Amino acid sequence: MLAALAVAVVTPAGSVQAADGSATPPPMADGFGLTQVGAATGSATDFYLTVTTPEVAGEQHIKIILPSGYYEEPDRRYPVMYFLHGSPDDPVQQTYPALSMSDQMITVIPDGGARGWYANWLDQKTAAGAQNWENFHLGQVVPFIDANLRTIATKKARAVAGVSMGGFGAFHYAQARPDLFSHTASLSGDIDLSVNHMGLRLAVVASLIDGPGVICALASGDCDPGDSPYKPGVDSDAAFGSPYPVFNADWRWNEVDPSQHMGRLAEAGVKVSVYTGDGGGSPGDAEFWVAGAAKNVKSAMDALGRSYYYVNYGDGAGWGTRCDGGHNAGCWEQDLRDLIPRLEREFAA
Repeated sequence: MLAALAVAVVTPAGSVQAADGSATPPPMADGFGLTQVGAATGSATDFYLTVTTPEVAGEQHIKIILPSGYYEEPDRRYPVMYFLHGSPDDPVQQTYPALSMSDQMITVIPDGGARGWYANWLDQKTAAGAQNWENFHLGQVVPFIDANLRTIATKKARAVAGVSMGGFGAFHYAQARPDLFSHTASLSGDIDLSVNHMGLRLAVVASLIDGPGVICALASGDCDPGDSPYKPGVDSDAAFGSPYPVFNADWRWNEVDPSQHMGRLAEAGVKVSVYTGDGGGSPGDAEFWVAGAAKNVKSAMDALGRSYYYVNYGDGAGWGTRCDGGHNAGCWEQDLRDLIPRLEREFAA
């Protein structure tokens, strides 16, 4: 009988040591509206939790990467980078080697859904259920992390960055709550949803109405619309109201459009980083469209006369070894290898 018991010992440093001597993730207490489902999965320094919350329908993952020396220095506290994934990804899929390179900060990757768009949806009664992603992340995940891990719980010690849909989320969150973050970074982000860049606005709409599934249904070959990550389809105005610029019907889109509100970041002293390629100049590559968004944000910052960090790596030549200038992980890995050391220096200062 004794051999069948699952024995674990909590060490003074806060980690958990299993009976076989292996290290497991640290204990995390429920709170702030989050309830954990089952045990954490992964190693002592790279693991994810599964949680439920009234704010968002279903189960959500929160991936956490701790510095390698987190348990050896039990009195040390760390700054935090919140990293927001793209569509239709999941925190568990965020396996960029660069995210594990820092021994100076904690990285937290919260679930943003396949098409949550890091916002509180206007319509909470769709087939998708509750979709209050902003409440989930800013009102629950941030204080949950500060309560359970040895963070430095101040604006100066927090940054928010993201890729693609997550790039929009990073700018949107920093603009909505500049008191929480000292730096925001967009990696190929959808950071212009204005009428000047309707292509990205329509991409959001396509994700809401399950446009990819519709296209798949009309296509020939092996495509299976039943596998679409954007199901169930909802109305085009479910997240931000009407997307159509008629009689100011799209005012909610303009309110959340990062490109129109860069002054909020400048006034609050939030540092800005923008990374983009050129997608080979092909409209068939998503990077082609976000490159235009990045240029519009650059113009907005120039008009404000404020400093910012901007990298256009074009076709990717000289930007790491796996970047071709497209909308892909090879380029984002190199973006992170550039961004993370800069954040470490800022946090240290």
